[in-house]
Amino acid sequence: MRLSLLSLLPAFTLLAACSNSSTEQQTAATTETMADTADKVAGTTRPVARPDTALPKVAPKAPATALAPDTANVQNVAAYLAGLPPQAGTPLAEMAAQPAWQAFATDQDKSWAKYRTTHTDRMNHWAATELDSVRQNSSTLFYPFSGPDFLNAFTLFPDSRTYVMFGLEPVGSVPSQATLENPTLFPAVKASLWSVLNFSFFRTNDMAVDLKSVNLDGAVPLIMLFAARTGNHLQSVRPVQLDAQGQLQVVTDTTRAPGSKVIPGAELKLQAADGSAKTVYYFSADLSDWKLGTKDAPLRYVRSLGPLTTYVKSATYLMHKSYFSKIRNLILAQSQYVLQDDSGIAMKYFPKSAWQFTYYGTYKRPINLFAKQYQPELTLAYHDSLRRARPLPFGTGYNWRQTDSNLLLARRRVPLAQ
Repeated sequence: MRLSLLSLLPAFTLLAACSNSSTEQQTAATTETMADTADKVAGTTRPVARPDTALPKVAPKAPATALAPDTANVQNVAAYLAGLPPQAGTPLAEMAAQPAWQAFATDQDKSWAKYRTTHTDRMNHWAATELDSVRQNSSTLFYPFSGPDFLNAFTLFPDSRTYVMFGLEPVGSVPSQATLENPTLFPAVKASLWSVLNFSFFRTNDMAVDLKSVNLDGAVPLIMLFAARTGNHLQSVRPVQLDAQGQLQVVTDTTRAPGSKVIPGAELKLQAADGSAKTVYYFSADLSDWKLGTKDAPLRYVRSLGPLTTYVKSATYLMHKSYFSKIRNLILAQSQYVLQDDSGIAMKYFPKSAWQFTYYGTYKRPINLFAKQYQPELTLAYHDSLRRARPLPFGTGYNWRQTDSNLLLARRRVPLAQ
């Protein structure tokens, strides 16, 4: 929702080479090449995660041993990562007084102010009107292929109480004090956020390289950052897992034996600005049919959640393919609403007798990397003069420009029983 950066030509070669290999290899190749395509489409060059020569340098401290994450102070850590002031009188507040963090915070404030103008404010206004009844009936939001993208999930569905997110990225953990003192932290975070703040989706491979370089080990640190920047107060973070039967368990030992069928995850407890309680679950899992055939805990767990609202964005068109049928069928069977861009479930899989559709924005051909996933049915729907597509005032997905973006709201005609 990045072992190394692939140039565009090798990326296409890799995709071709994987066409007859396992579904797991196909999934990985698609995910990796997505990042490079974004640069070509955008016509931009991504910043490199290296110490920013424009920032004053802070000499790194060298503790004798790695310090354990301060899980009692997770809001302070989230604020520090987000470029927001930590609580006064705390060690992180002292670190935030240093020139490097001050410069980082100033830069982040500018980036987030721009993002609010081009995305958040427009998304909030649009969703308050177009998704009003959907929001009221979306207690649980399911976001497959999400990566750490709590940002878009919360912006569109701020009233949900539970957010269930699945991605290929490792789960990660609360950053240690030693990590937070690393002077390369700030440029790494800045580089990792660059694509989501400019294009609304992550360049997954680059993010892993950037964050691993400063021991930010997965999705959790970025979910924490997004929670802080969306006005939520982080109250706790703890590791969880799904056992082989799909039961949610709290764990104290995150080491796993080879061949284990448990699915690693994290639980983040938040308090929103209005005082409401939120719970975010992030699980690291491959949702291809091949993987789910041997490790079906994700399917079992999601089935236990009852009726859902499902959100899908920038999902590399995986559910267009035959080898992602299990997760696709689960969404179609258990969702009251599906909000997605065209990279989600192909229109041919929606039983028309069971769903009604509202189209937003503009549908054009997918970017070149996914050209084979063009849907003539969507073109016809977007050119229906009797049921015209409704405006979409912000950009989203791979066709990230506002004038090129699309969303589809699929609403079940007969509500599912609670």
